[in-house]
Amino acid sequence: MVWTLPEPMLAVAVDSPVLPAAHAGEPKWDGYRALLARYADGRVVIRSRRGADMTTAFPEIAAAAMTLPEAVGLDGEVVVWADDRLAFERLQGRLNRSSAGAAKLAAQWPAHFVAFDLLRFGAEGDLTGRHYVERRDALESLFAEQGLGAPWVLCPSTTDPAVAEGWLSWSSVGMEGLVFKRLNQKYAPGRRGWRKYRARASTEAVVGAVSGSIASPATVLLGRLDASGALRYVGRTSVLSRETGRALAAQLTAPSGGHPWTGWTFSAGWGTKEVLRVELVEPVLVGEVAADVSLDTAGRWRHPVRWLRVRADAAPGDVPVFGSGNEPAAG
Repeated sequence: MVWTLPEPMLAVAVDSPVLPAAHAGEPKWDGYRALLARYADGRVVIRSRRGADMTTAFPEIAAAAMTLPEAVGLDGEVVVWADDRLAFERLQGRLNRSSAGAAKLAAQWPAHFVAFDLLRFGAEGDLTGRHYVERRDALESLFAEQGLGAPWVLCPSTTDPAVAEGWLSWSSVGMEGLVFKRLNQKYAPGRRGWRKYRARASTEAVVGAVSGSIASPATVLLGRLDASGALRYVGRTSVLSRETGRALAAQLTAPSGGHPWTGWTFSAGWGTKEVLRVELVEPVLVGEVAADVSLDTAGRWRHPVRWLRVRADAAPGDVPVFGSGNEPAAG
């Protein structure tokens, strides 16, 4: 029987960053979830979480996989480092490219495969029925015995709550949070058996526009002043509740003159070409939001942020400078 890559095991979101007892903690990476197989006949397959074939998109990883032992299956994350932090946007350019185009991007922004699980290994066969600790031992042995280096990265793992807590400080380089895995847990394809904690921080930004209408805002488009004083777009909120939208609408006004975003277009979502219909507002209102650590290299939030409240005590000049991340405003 020919072994095939299973569906990936998934995680359910949790609110606590504390490592539970009888669990291992791992950093949560900002990249593409990927399963990789190196078959006995020499074929290499890199598959996305949703089953798409990404092999040609990452030729540097596919080529490196040819040197792995036969019949190996890995679960992990494909990441790109740029300017000393994880750069998710450098990954997006890989998909839907020709082989030549992907090779060019691979030379400019080489990807790494962060391995956090070993699903199959040579004569040992399918490992998904074994406990996490057994699979982890086998994964560490694979790295040690093969002397694996770039583009391979062994994901850190710990059972020490203090060590796991310390990894939350890695948000400065784009780590998203933590993943918790029960030590005696088998790999369950397609099931949400792990736990994930996404690091978030409360911070401020200027309300520059809304989707929907000023009278009934659906989401808020946010900005921050750059070093020259220009209002730059930094991200958008998730959909507001009806009650929150009504309360915010009472404090929004149409621009009284020129607006720094006049003539701009905004994407309806990360990675899509669909244009969002927005209404500009007078950019004087400051809002507090809960944002995760997933930033692009320009300092924009990659995921929607959660609207918390209006900061009536703050002015646009009080919010963090564009590109500075999630530091709270002064005062």
